[in-house]
This record gives sequence, C-alpha cells and structure tokens, in this order.
Amino acid sequence: MQQTLQIHCPAEILLNLHLNAENFAEYLKYQAAISLFKEGKLSSGTAASWLEISRAEFLFLAMRAGAKLLEDSTDDYNRETALL
Repeated sequence: MQQTLQIHCPAEILLNLHLNAENFAEYLKYQAAISLFKEGKLSSGTAASWLEISRAEFLFLAMRAGAKLLEDSTDDYNRETALL
C-alpha cells in the first residue's frame, strides 16, 4: 500500500532551484531516503526499493552524501564477511 503526501511549497523556492513541482518532489524523495538511511531508520535495501534503483546505486549516492557505510568495528567486519 502506498501513501501520497502533499507538501505546500512557495513558488519562489521552485524558481530559485530551477525545478518544477515533479522534479522537486523527486529531489525531496531522494534526500529523505538518504537522510533516513544515515539516521539508521531505513535500510539501504528499503531505500533503494523506494527510489526504484539498485541497492548498489543507492549506497553510492548515500556515500557521496556522507553516509558511513561501515563503522570500523569487528561486528561490521564479521557481518559483511559472513555473506561472502
């Protein structure tokens, strides 16, 4: 089940960003997915699915936005290498 959200946005914001409403909505969706992932509230797989991109592509975008993909811990290392 999908939900549609409605956000009121002054026209000058769209004009300043050189975006139409549809492109701005897509931009906000990407920013929300990355922020929720960085906060640990959304998995990379769920975020990628929401954005309709591959998990690898999402992780690349998140990393470019400053997300830490792995902490330097033994637990992270063991969890990741267990999948190999």
